[in-house]
Amino acid sequence: MMAVETQAQYTTSYMMSEEQQYMTPEDEWDRDLLLDPAWEKQQRKTFTAWCNSHLRKAGTQIENIEDDFRNGLKLMLLLEVISGERLPKPDKGKMRFHKIANVNKALDFICSKGVKLVSIGAEEIVDGNTKMTLGMIWTIILRFAIQDISVEETSAKEGLLLWCQRKTAPYRNVNVQNFHISWKDGLALCALIHRHRPDLIDYSKLRKDDPIGNLNTAFEVAEKYLDIPKMLDAEDIVNTPKPDEKAIMTYVSCFYHAFAGAEQAETAANRICKVLAVNQENEKLMEEYEKLASELLEWIRKTIPWLENRTAEQQMRAMQQKLEDFRDYRRIHKPPRVQEKCQLEINFNTLQTKLRLSNRPAFMPSEGKMVSDIANAWKGLEQVEKGYEEWLLTEIRRLERLDHLAEKFKQKCSLHQSWTSGKEELLSMKDYESASLMEIRALMRKHEAFESDLAAHQDRVEQIAAIAQELNELDYHDASSVNARCQGICDQWDNLGTLTQKRRDSLERVEKLWETIDQLYLEFAKRAAPFNNWMDGAMEDLQDMFIVHSTEEIHSLITAHDQFKATLPEADKERMATMGIQSEIVKIAQTYGIKLSGVNPYTNLSPQDITNKWEAVKHLVPLRDQMLQEEVARQQANERLRRQFAAQANIIGPWIQTKMEEIGHVSVDIAGSLEEQMNNLKQYEQNIINYKSNIDKLEGDHQLSQESLIFDNKHTNYTMEHIRVGWEQLLTTIARTINEVENQILTRDAKGISQEQLNEFRASFNHFDRKRNGMMDPDDFRACLISMGYDLGEVEFARIMTLVDSNNTGVVTFQAFIDFMTRETAETDTADQVMASFKILASDKAYITVDELRRELPAEQAEYCISRMTRYVGADGPAGALDYISFSSALYGESDL
Repeated sequence: MMAVETQAQYTTSYMMSEEQQYMTPEDEWDRDLLLDPAWEKQQRKTFTAWCNSHLRKAGTQIENIEDDFRNGLKLMLLLEVISGERLPKPDKGKMRFHKIANVNKALDFICSKGVKLVSIGAEEIVDGNTKMTLGMIWTIILRFAIQDISVEETSAKEGLLLWCQRKTAPYRNVNVQNFHISWKDGLALCALIHRHRPDLIDYSKLRKDDPIGNLNTAFEVAEKYLDIPKMLDAEDIVNTPKPDEKAIMTYVSCFYHAFAGAEQAETAANRICKVLAVNQENEKLMEEYEKLASELLEWIRKTIPWLENRTAEQQMRAMQQKLEDFRDYRRIHKPPRVQEKCQLEINFNTLQTKLRLSNRPAFMPSEGKMVSDIANAWKGLEQVEKGYEEWLLTEIRRLERLDHLAEKFKQKCSLHQSWTSGKEELLSMKDYESASLMEIRALMRKHEAFESDLAAHQDRVEQIAAIAQELNELDYHDASSVNARCQGICDQWDNLGTLTQKRRDSLERVEKLWETIDQLYLEFAKRAAPFNNWMDGAMEDLQDMFIVHSTEEIHSLITAHDQFKATLPEADKERMATMGIQSEIVKIAQTYGIKLSGVNPYTNLSPQDITNKWEAVKHLVPLRDQMLQEEVARQQANERLRRQFAAQANIIGPWIQTKMEEIGHVSVDIAGSLEEQMNNLKQYEQNIINYKSNIDKLEGDHQLSQESLIFDNKHTNYTMEHIRVGWEQLLTTIARTINEVENQILTRDAKGISQEQLNEFRASFNHFDRKRNGMMDPDDFRACLISMGYDLGEVEFARIMTLVDSNNTGVVTFQAFIDFMTRETAETDTADQVMASFKILASDKAYITVDELRRELPAEQAEYCISRMTRYVGADGPAGALDYISFSSALYGESDL
């Protein structure tokens, strides 16, 4: 019973119609007579070997032909193996009626194949009747091994005899006329083998007078190399006047089945080679895709950390070098990668088209290398890239601001330290201890003037501290020295305040000694000090450094400067009034004969100091005018650069957008043959490429703007980044459109459809493409199919939609439409066809050997199969046997039969 179940795997069968009847052999033997003992011996050996040659496929065999078939189990198994069909389930009992029932099931199956069983009953087989059992086996051999042999419209015995005569005709000493004495010398068998496998026998060395040697040679070679078991004994054939015809026919039929399939094996081998060639080419394309994808992803992986590095440089020159490196990256290093990304998508689409046309499963790149993975990585690169450029420009602005503040800090510190130089020593003097009353009073007034001067300098100290704080907030690289200098100034300022207060306290203690004071000197000192401070501030402002980024900002500075110049007449009046006090002092001295010492006891400022500073202020005013006008010219030049960039960007930006829209229409509206469409698209692509010079010119203007530190442009909404991204998308879109037409050409050539059919498909698709976007919704697709003669029910339409929209996107693309229109009539290889071809090469076995592959296939295809086939796991296979069934399924992406 187990053997019967095991046989389920044998699916190949030789079927014939019920009308085709079994042909009775010409010399039907009389089953009522006893067999010739010699013939019976030959038949028993031959039929037993023949049965075992098939039963071994089910993992069993027989020893005694009349005994081992008595219960009907192995008889049923034999019929299942040789027919490839399932017989009714056998009875499990061991009683006689169980055995008779099983034998009857076998005999009924034989009769169902159009065979007339004469005088053969189940009881005789169960009782072990030798001649009936041999007669039954001979009937099975005739039906399943000999009956289908046909040569030139002859069949059965005549067909087999004609085949032997033709194959052995060229050989000396061979004349096949029958299936008994023509085979006694063994030369006919050796000739059959040599005719098909000359490598196995050297026919020239055979002798007609050595029949036993010839026969044994044929038997041994057939068993070893042709998988034909030894069914006869050389001595029995030679020593029998007339060998048994049925035994000889049975043995010779095995040679027919072994050799007659050679042409069939060659056809199978050719089919396999064709399939393997397609697979090898596709694998090469897959390897190329994987390599290109890996290289592109590796470049992106290495580039992103560089763009993510936000380590700021401390010097402006170093940051500008980073900006220049980034420009080189955008101008030199990235464009080839853009082309690689586009080519990668084109290669992927082409590969998928070839796989679909060759009925192969879609290509699934290794993890992380899908087109979507590359697109996501590219998107991440561009996001980091945009952030990097913004960071560079921000850092450059920060460093520019830092340099400006640092220089301003140094200038104000120098001015302040110049003013404070010697003040501590002056305040620490005790000159009042030995001074006269007049001198003490003078010292008091002088100290008051100093306090006024000190208060006037408080604002400058606060400015210095404010600048130092801003430098710290902006992370100035030399902040430590700035802080140290600022702290020194503040400490010194606090000390000056303390010393000033101490000196005032000392002078107040001797204030009673002060009785008179020269009012004019005092008034001069009081008016001269603030005026002097005003001039100091004016000189500081006139020499103050500035940084602007627009004409509006520079005009604002010019306005402020004009306002300052408007105050000069009033300041000149103050100067004249102050100088008038000194004139009055001289006049009084001259009038009353007072001898002046020439030194104002209340201030160190002399009239000459005031005059000199006033001249310095008047000298700085035109210099300031010149600086402002130079900055106006620079800002006007920057404005021209902005307008120049905007003028081009406002043309190029809409041009790119227009071309993108045109390409969308072109992919739907183009007419003519696919080759003409391809040529038109290539010309369209060339026109776009020719426009690249305008992009390059705009890049040049953009670089000039950045070199001039221009970071905004109110005259256009298009940035260089917008133009770059749009241009890259435009190149990618036209390349994809061209690739779609290339895939249509591949489809047309592979499917064997004409240009007229393609034009008809295109016209139908365009008519029902309501939105003119290269896609139909399901309702429009249904209407399109109905217009082309399809009678669609809901179930049939649902089936078609699963073919054209396998991802449930809700739309039908033109490529999917073309695939559907050509798929059902295309002639493509299938896994079953390839599997059947391998089965022929394997002589109907469930496995194939390395030697069989190398013998039947070209070397390259044979090694390809050997390297990819898995080991056969069945118990009936020899060591090293290969599983061609799973290999055939894997070629087409199927998991099982």
